[in-house]
Amino acid sequence: MNQLEMERLQVKTPEHRFLSVLENEFHEPPRVARALLEEAQACLLGINQALRPGQMRVTLVRHDARHGRSLSGTPMTEVVWTIDAGLEDRQVLERHGRMALRRVQIQRLLTEALDQGGVATQEDLAHALHVSVRTIKRDCRWLQSRGIYVPTRGNLQGIGRGQTHKARIVGRWLQGETYDQIALHTHHSPTSIRRYIQTFVRVVHLHRQDFMDVQIALLLGIGIPLVAEYLLMSLNN
Repeated sequence: MNQLEMERLQVKTPEHRFLSVLENEFHEPPRVARALLEEAQACLLGINQALRPGQMRVTLVRHDARHGRSLSGTPMTEVVWTIDAGLEDRQVLERHGRMALRRVQIQRLLTEALDQGGVATQEDLAHALHVSVRTIKRDCRWLQSRGIYVPTRGNLQGIGRGQTHKARIVGRWLQGETYDQIALHTHHSPTSIRRYIQTFVRVVHLHRQDFMDVQIALLLGIGIPLVAEYLLMSLNN
């Protein structure tokens, strides 16, 4: 089969037709259309992302589920949690110790849950990190005392009432702190700090290219609330 024949077959696929509709009828840019296709495949066909080393799938309450229902009647969703981030976590452990690492893990797991439409309880965190609920409660109080948004099931609140750890890190960078200074103050690894800042820069760039918040979130693999938070920060700096 020659190249031309292969291209003709590809044009006949449902995937190509879906992309064509998005691009020609809804006027989506090709890369946004591709991202929407992948998201649709994941939702409708059950094509879940492959787990990387250190990740696990957990079932959590949906973030929009109402309180007061029995657990059996509460809407649930499956999310992927990064329990061990490899080098990033090792850097935190070596520089700041096990307690600091656990607090970084808590922030990461809560953010990953929200980004995927779920919300975790303190019991969920304790089970995943193999510690007691009392330990998780103590860590959450410590984080909140420093103004860090801790969106557990019992503490879910609007993004305007608390600042995520990612935004706080980006804010320190905007104020002129170096990666090493930010790492010292926040106990995050330089690798993760660099990634948060790169994502912030990309969000701002895509916004200036007239991409909508939902499109930016799909392209960068982050939550829409974080996109909104980053854009608000860019306006204030």
